[in-house]
Amino acid sequence: MIVLGIDPGVANTGYGIVAHDRGRLVALDGGVVETAPGPDPGARLAAIHREVGALMDAYRPEAVAVEDLYFGANARSAFAVGQARGVVILAAGQRAIPCVSYTPQQVKAAVCGSGRAAKDQVQRMVQTLLALSDLPRPDHAADALAVAICHANGARMAAALAGVAG
Repeated sequence: MIVLGIDPGVANTGYGIVAHDRGRLVALDGGVVETAPGPDPGARLAAIHREVGALMDAYRPEAVAVEDLYFGANARSAFAVGQARGVVILAAGQRAIPCVSYTPQQVKAAVCGSGRAAKDQVQRMVQTLLALSDLPRPDHAADALAVAICHANGARMAAALAGVAG
């Protein structure tokens, strides 16, 4: 199974691609789609859509896992993140790739065992789980890899439970 994990944002959309290889998780790619600030938000969203779509076409993931919005004090940035999430979900839908959302707490719990884990703890666990020689950087890429790990592990469990349920 190949999973594309996404940490959405207009300025920085993190991505991480994880696969199962002989019973363990392996990082295939990870990075950030960066868009420059400018007067045309549509151009920024189009760039995210194009770059994420190219990743989907290149790696052909069986699922896309996207981090849910965290509504903090800044509603304006929450709307922008929602727009970035939307173009990622659109790209997946255009390719008939199932798309699943996870809250930040679900991702942290899946990777670290606690939904209240610190960002550096998530990075270290992603490094350990994927047997990376260095900490995954930047933060957005590490978060996206964590989202992919969350889905990859959860999807295996869900499939096993579905098989038992008949």
